Amino acid sequence: MAWFLVPAHVNETTDPVDNLGGICSVVLVAALILGINFAVVPNSGALVAGLAAVTVAGLVAFVIRQRRASNPLYDLHVAARPTFWVAAAAGIIVFGSLMGAMFIGQQFLQNVLGYSTVQARAAILPAAIMMVLVAPRPAKLVGVIGSRLTLLAGYLFVFLGFLTMLLLWREGSSYWEVGLGYALVGTGVGFAQTPAAHSLTGSVPPTWVGMASATADLQRDLGGALMQSIFGALLTAGYAAAFTAAIAASPERDKVTSATASELTKSFDGAAAIAKQYPQYSNAIISAAKISFLKGDQWAYTAGLVAVLAGAALVLFCFPRKDKEAALVAGYYAKDTQSPQPVPGRASS
Repeated sequence: MAWFLVPAHVNETTDPVDNLGGICSVVLVAALILGINFAVVPNSGALVAGLAAVTVAGLVAFVIRQRRASNPLYDLHVAARPTFWVAAAAGIIVFGSLMGAMFIGQQFLQNVLGYSTVQARAAILPAAIMMVLVAPRPAKLVGVIGSRLTLLAGYLFVFLGFLTMLLLWREGSSYWEVGLGYALVGTGVGFAQTPAAHSLTGSVPPTWVGMASATADLQRDLGGALMQSIFGALLTAGYAAAFTAAIAASPERDKVTSATASELTKSFDGAAAIAKQYPQYSNAIISAAKISFLKGDQWAYTAGLVAVLAGAALVLFCFPRKDKEAALVAGYYAKDTQSPQPVPGRASS
């Protein structure tokens, strides 16, 4: 559909759109996300291996295409600049952490704490409120301390948010504990989004500003898909392991058929469905499901902490300090304005 339906060129240029590069990127991202999600599904080893092979092939094809195309979607030479690729990776982790936390948190609020759908949605408002309140301040901080330290400040708040979820989100947790976790993550995103966007736009030639804009969108879309997939896979694996152990330790284990055990360990909803079928065991099943869910989401929150620490280390060691950042950006501008730059085939990829 992309090959046949996407226009041959955009209004501001007659250069053709790099549809082949776009198709390679779709295959790459789709195979990666599907591979992560199927990684915890029983008896899916061959499928996951196949998706991994497709992911690698898609990545290789995309890189080759971008290097050879006369009008690539992505200028890999520009993307290799440290103020660009580090900011892009940092933003993917930060925005992905927010969406991953919401993805796991919604299930925690409804399955474990018993919130209604509306209550669970309203519970995330502290994240949005803090993002709005914090957003104007990082622009000033970037000018005073640079993008690097401002990004690290955002990472600190996101780390504290996941730490709050890991330590305080339990069965019977009060709302202030829930709201605190969301507020801290929202504050971190509020601090990080401005320096990330500032670094992206400051690192590209004027004719490639669409690439910077598209990368800012990519941080949210790809970051959210990646972190939700990783957190969801870990939640599923941790839940299944905990419920399997609960079944093995139960005095009623001999009465549990393999089909019932599969349904119980598949998901919280599966356990709830079984509980309705066997009301005499309903309380025990739901209790075991909640305990198993909490063990699974501990895996997810721990992964969030690891991802945030990895992202912070990337920023700390690979993103230039304030003075060097200014010198690099000035050098990029001088270089990009001295020599004619090719106009990309698409304003926003």
